[in-house]
Amino acid sequence: MNTDENMLKELKILYVEDEVNISKLLKDALSDYFFSFTVANDGTEGLQKFESVNPDIVITDIMMPNLDGLEMTKEIKKLNEDTPIIVLSAFSDKDKLLKAIDIGITKYFIKPFDPEEVLEYLILLAKKLNKNRIIYLNEDFYFDTNTNNLFEEEKLVNITKREKKFIAFLIENQKNVTSSQSIKEKLWANEEVSNERLRTFIKRLRAKTAKELIKNIAGQGYIINS
Repeated sequence: MNTDENMLKELKILYVEDEVNISKLLKDALSDYFFSFTVANDGTEGLQKFESVNPDIVITDIMMPNLDGLEMTKEIKKLNEDTPIIVLSAFSDKDKLLKAIDIGITKYFIKPFDPEEVLEYLILLAKKLNKNRIIYLNEDFYFDTNTNNLFEEEKLVNITKREKKFIAFLIENQKNVTSSQSIKEKLWANEEVSNERLRTFIKRLRAKTAKELIKNIAGQGYIINS
């Protein structure tokens, strides 16, 4: 693989297609390039797998049973409006194309399509996603929202899954102070967690990173001290 193709190795793809032969063709041609390549047989299954897999990119047909590609796209956009969605369809009807663009389709390929052409476009998308997923917390630390890895000056910081989840949660709410209660509910679902346990958790994270990285706002909660 070249440098551009290496970027694909960290991406998760969801491919929604009811025609088995076409589905197999694209999966055989592209799946090895990606971290994961999940296939769904219609829009209903596609929506379910979107929620469970949380893919970086969705590729879909339009005309499918149960829930068509455009209706599925509308539902996906409600869950995550930033997810790129590519349509591969034999449907060359202009009204369908305009509707697809109107609801946020990123790219439209008409069948029969060239898998190599699709791959080239996926590489372009990967470059954009790669730029958007790196969050600089301050001068020393940055966080990769795709892998949930924390880095200090290019060096990977060894933190636990719960600590990664905590940082990701603070980033999601970075415009606001994240309350202690919401942190407890996010990190310890269905568990009774004391304020002392939360403070100990954050103290340990600060010891691995930097004392000033996580800031406590008295009586309110925590923020990333950017």
